Formats: sequence, structure tokens, C-alpha cells
Amino acid sequence: MSLKEIAAQLEALSTAEKAELLRRLALDLTHAWPGIDKTPGVAGGEACITHTRIPVWALEGYRRLGWSEARILENYPTLHASDLVAAWAYADAHGDEVDDALRKNEQA
Repeated sequence: MSLKEIAAQLEALSTAEKAELLRRLALDLTHAWPGIDKTPGVAGGEACITHTRIPVWALEGYRRLGWSEARILENYPTLHASDLVAAWAYADAHGDEVDDALRKNEQA
């Protein structure tokens, strides 16, 4: 669906429907994480660094193995220090999710 088609549908909504849509969008956006994306079909839908297929769990796994940030960046030359900041923040906030992904991938 194009943005033009969506705009036309928005015009047809009542004020109450627009308010409900806005509420839902706001909730959806509060779950967004800067620098981290989850895209169906990319890396199994796992949380990845934006514009990459590098999952947060993989970076966190290296960190837990004692790799320095410099070593991680050497091995992932497309990443920047700010990407690691985003990854660490996401991993800290979503510990159970990252732990589960690490366990699943250790078993694979």
C-alpha cells in the first residue's frame, strides 16, 4: 500500500478512529530501539544493527567471551562504535531475549 493510499484512507476515518490509530502508532514507536532493527526474514527476525544482518546476540556473545570493542570492530569493519553502544544498550534491556538467542545458536 502506498503512502498516498494510506493518506486517502486516513481522510475517511472519524476523529475517534484517528485518535485510536495515533495511540497505536505511539505504542508501536515506544518499542522502537535506535540503531537496532527487527526485520522478518532477516537473520531470523532477530534484533540486528540497523542496515546490517549482524545480530545483537552475536555481538553480545563476543563481549561475553572477553572480546574488546576494538577487536569486535576489527572483525566487523562496517560497524561503528555507536553501533556497539546501541547493541549493548539493547542487550542490557532485553537480556532474556539475547540469552535465549545465544542458547539457540550455541545448540545449532
